[in-house]
Amino acid sequence: MSTLVSNEFELEPADSKRLSSLCGPFDDNIKQIERRLGVEITYRNNAFKVLGEPLQMNSACELLKLLYVETQPIKGRTPELEPEQVHLAIQESRVVEQNVEGGYGKEINIRTKRGVIKPRNPNQAQYVANILNYDITFGIGPAGTGKTYLAVAAAVDALERQEVRRILLTRPAVEAGEKLGFLPGDLSQKVDPYLRPLYDALFEMLGFEKVEKLMERNVIEVAPLAYMRGRTLNDAFIILDESQNTTVEQMKMFLTRIGFNSRAVITGDITQVDLPRGAKSGLRHAIEVLSNVDDISFNFFNAEDVVRHPVVARIVRAYEQYDAEQERIRKQKKDEALRAQQAHALAPKNTDSASSNADKGAHKQ
Repeated sequence: MSTLVSNEFELEPADSKRLSSLCGPFDDNIKQIERRLGVEITYRNNAFKVLGEPLQMNSACELLKLLYVETQPIKGRTPELEPEQVHLAIQESRVVEQNVEGGYGKEINIRTKRGVIKPRNPNQAQYVANILNYDITFGIGPAGTGKTYLAVAAAVDALERQEVRRILLTRPAVEAGEKLGFLPGDLSQKVDPYLRPLYDALFEMLGFEKVEKLMERNVIEVAPLAYMRGRTLNDAFIILDESQNTTVEQMKMFLTRIGFNSRAVITGDITQVDLPRGAKSGLRHAIEVLSNVDDISFNFFNAEDVVRHPVVARIVRAYEQYDAEQERIRKQKKDEALRAQQAHALAPKNTDSASSNADKGAHKQ
């Protein structure tokens, strides 16, 4: 039976507006922490009491103190804590829960409009460490696990440290299960919608004006995968996003573009392939072919690593369970068909020979 412990502490300095921001409307932020960490939180003014299992209780106390710091007034105005901020802070507290020590390696430390970019769970921490230590890194998993965002952050970090001279972001221009038909505009306007998530990440980290200037100087290039053929990319940080939608030939073409002093990150979700029926995903094929190659790392994310709204993790988990059940049913049917085939092959042939003799007698008559 688990032992429950409690801790009482005060948040200083006492400030009713900051406490209101911390707790959220109708104590929604407090309730989210209680639900996610499995603790009970009570408070009166700035005096808080947390009850729960030791590890979760300590995490909740540290989390409340951390979030209270986030409510410090900026230019005389107390910022409102958003549910997303609380959710991400809880994700970070789970890193503490799992005692990840030193797993972050050389942390990315880039200040953006949203603060410092850093890993929020053990898998992300290992992913970042691998990006920094391997020439080619694969990030494979469901949407919302930070695969592309952290890769872009690592690219910006490498550029600002002058470890590379340019950043190149690319993805295959494949329609997501829709037929869009003719798209108006010039070539850039036609492909930009496919590349929008990459632009968004860059704008958030560097700001619109700086990205525009770097793109004008070709220090940052965002292009569809088809533009990579025939090029050799030296002194570059290259990111291939949505790689599950590459063909085997495209993936091989991309991987052989990498030149000296270059790093590549390939991200994708093998459960969301939008290729035509019958075409094999280049990402699936790469996992099979390259899993034992030196200087290449594979990082697999799951529903627990999702850093978006909590319901996204539950959606991903439900799809994973459904796919696993369908695979079990397919395997069971295949085994039953194989057993039936074997039983038919071993069945006695007497009936066939008797009918054959009867046919011969009828033919003589």
